Amino acid sequence: MLAFGTAGLRGPVQDGPDGMNVATVTRATAGLAAWLTANDHAGGTVVVGRDARHGSEDFAAVTREVLAASGFDVVALPDPGPTPLVAFACRALGAVAGVMVTASHNPPADNGYKVYLDGGAQLVEPADREIEQAIRTVGDDVPRTTVEPDDRARRVRDDYLARLRVRFPATDGPDIRIAVTAMHGVGGALVVDALRQAGFDDVHPVPAQFAPDPDFPTVAFPNPEEPGAADLLLETAARVDADLAIALDPDADRCAVGVRDGAGWRMLTGDETGALLGAAILDEALQRGGPAPVVASSIVSGTLMHDDALARGADARRTLTGFKWLVRAGEPLVYAYEEAIGHCVDPDAVRDKDGISAAVACARIAQDWAVRGGLAAALDRLAQRRGVYVTAQRSLRFDDPAQIASFMATLRTNPPKVLVGFDVTVDDYAVRGDGPRTDGVELVGSRLRSTGGEGSRLRSTGGGGSTGGVAQTLRVFVRPSGTEPKVKIYGQMTRPYPGTSVERIRADASGELQRALDDVATVELREDPNR
Repeated sequence: MLAFGTAGLRGPVQDGPDGMNVATVTRATAGLAAWLTANDHAGGTVVVGRDARHGSEDFAAVTREVLAASGFDVVALPDPGPTPLVAFACRALGAVAGVMVTASHNPPADNGYKVYLDGGAQLVEPADREIEQAIRTVGDDVPRTTVEPDDRARRVRDDYLARLRVRFPATDGPDIRIAVTAMHGVGGALVVDALRQAGFDDVHPVPAQFAPDPDFPTVAFPNPEEPGAADLLLETAARVDADLAIALDPDADRCAVGVRDGAGWRMLTGDETGALLGAAILDEALQRGGPAPVVASSIVSGTLMHDDALARGADARRTLTGFKWLVRAGEPLVYAYEEAIGHCVDPDAVRDKDGISAAVACARIAQDWAVRGGLAAALDRLAQRRGVYVTAQRSLRFDDPAQIASFMATLRTNPPKVLVGFDVTVDDYAVRGDGPRTDGVELVGSRLRSTGGEGSRLRSTGGGGSTGGVAQTLRVFVRPSGTEPKVKIYGQMTRPYPGTSVERIRADASGELQRALDDVATVELREDPNR
């Protein structure tokens, strides 16, 4: 059987218990209904939505009909739409649960079943295991009752946009031009409406990728992070002379950003976008006063946003991977992100990543910086304040799960002592005494580079333009993927602010970081244990 993984089910649309099909979804929904009833939520409101993938309409129909037959008050969203609408509706309507039929950015052959609990946050342990156990006890005869959209369901889209008008009201800032792609998903029309009501009328969608298409014909893999996936977006941005480029993933819960950098265009990393959004949202929160605002990032994400927030007096926290943990980091939560281009910019309305509201937030920052060099200049300002941070990733695919265990065991028992000139120490997150525990290993190192002549002393570990001796840092986090037969490697290199060409320092640090990731990726091949 498909097991509950990241917030629910995900797998290929195919027959059998290991595939997404009507029988699988029927059992899953009956198990969810039984679990909700057993946990004092009988008869509560449940929101059901869907994207436009193969099978989504059939799976959503089964979901709402099984829930209705089980006595629940079902809010059936009328049209294919983005995942954030379900998360928003759960919170706005006080629902006890929500189900979104989507496989997000997976390949075209896949579909999925994402579960939210009360408050509109993704389910966490032990609920996932308990629901899975309830699914295993479902019999063959599962009743169904037809459900039609009601006024609540038809209002969700307008109510969501109304919330965005409150969160991001139109301003008198300079006009900017925006290129946007929906990546053949369901977020195109909504993001254009959201941008326009925020005052951004000069919006240019990528025509070939705007309408929903479950075959995703123009991309090899419908994920804005994948090489080549954003090529049409950047071509459009260059052709229309845009100030900002925005890419949503197919269910529009994630947002990637492209900027003009020098003579050309490039996509920002999730960490770069996260740092920009975090800085802007903290500006607002700190101006309001009150308790220290909480910002959150995952342990695999870069630390620029985290370090900047701490230095400014915010309550910055690091959680396990996944928004189910990030949105539970603490209160008052004002922003959460992880490096995989997921951003929660309005936790009071949506307790999950939301690509639509993130797109509007990014447009507002681009507008604020329009006469000061754009988002590239905003990044340089962060570098001046905190130092140059460069992040990168590597994925190692294995045919046999035992190879993943072997790789992680080698990293724990015989880790590299030195990586590209950094003496590294090891923090095993599986056995650490405090903080979050998970199957992950972190390698951390620093080295002192003198900038003030003989006798210089260490003044800073994060850059920030200090004089004298400054530290360069390296951080590599390694963990098995939770959804695929992969080991994922996340790296970060920091350098002090050079005072001149940030791009040259970024390029140098990036090259060194890639060499460090190469060394970690080949850890099982090392002959010299002291290398």
